[in-house]
Amino acid sequence: MKALHGLQSSAVPQVNFRAPCKQKSGLEILDLGDFYQKIHHCRFDPAKPHRISYYCFIYISQGVGGHFVDFKYHSFQSGSFISINQDQVHAFDIASRAQGKMINVTAEFFDLILAKVRLPFFSLSNLFSSYTPLINLSASAVTSCNVLLDEINKTQQSQADDPLLAQLLFSSLLMTIENQRQSHGEHLSDVQAQRFNQFRQLVSQGVQTQRCAATYAELLHMSYKSLNQLCRHACGLTAKQLIDNHTVLEAKRRLAIESAQVQEIAYQLGFDDVTYFVKFFKRHTHLTPSQFRALHDDVSAA
Repeated sequence: MKALHGLQSSAVPQVNFRAPCKQKSGLEILDLGDFYQKIHHCRFDPAKPHRISYYCFIYISQGVGGHFVDFKYHSFQSGSFISINQDQVHAFDIASRAQGKMINVTAEFFDLILAKVRLPFFSLSNLFSSYTPLINLSASAVTSCNVLLDEINKTQQSQADDPLLAQLLFSSLLMTIENQRQSHGEHLSDVQAQRFNQFRQLVSQGVQTQRCAATYAELLHMSYKSLNQLCRHACGLTAKQLIDNHTVLEAKRRLAIESAQVQEIAYQLGFDDVTYFVKFFKRHTHLTPSQFRALHDDVSAA
């Protein structure tokens, strides 16, 4: 559990996307070997949990180790593909020195992809209890990924600035990966998937101030009943259950990684009464916030 070491040392850093050049303004592919060499220039420790404001995909071409995503340590091997969604917390296993690529994508670039290609659940799967950010690719998928990553790199190095080509190649890469994973949303229409994606984004942005499903329905210009039907159709949960799941996840992140007091975290998440927050958290986790924090303190010290 190397990535869990020192979780309580300070507030979790927020890391934003910074394009190295115009051609990589929405999509950057970085060799992991180069990344290791540049670590000492980072303003944060990549081996410790940090929250990202973009999407990060890590492709392991050689090596074994593990990657920390929210509250689980996922073991990887050659051919593993790891997806970290916007606003998730993750940490690298620097000691493994695994080889491969890190693909950083802005939310704006990803939205362009979703608008043109039906990949709605690639970014939504962290809403589901069965979600895992890591999948192991078949030999044929590995070959395809290597070719597509090489073609994206050539496109971005070309003097001809053609963002559409990079978008199409990246879409093909995601389709290759998604074909290796059983999609939760294959039964949804494009319109339903897009609307569900909008709901997820609103919840992610508003969980600190709004936990009322009816309010989200209004923002989406839907009835409360229609939103519930959409959510049940998408994943078998109600809108309120999804909102609560995300609230609990955000509370876990802050309890395990930040040093703020329980009362402060309760207020940050929109709970006026800390007692109600404690009861809410315990109902979903069977632990009080203090017990959860102590448990992860023990893990980080191991």
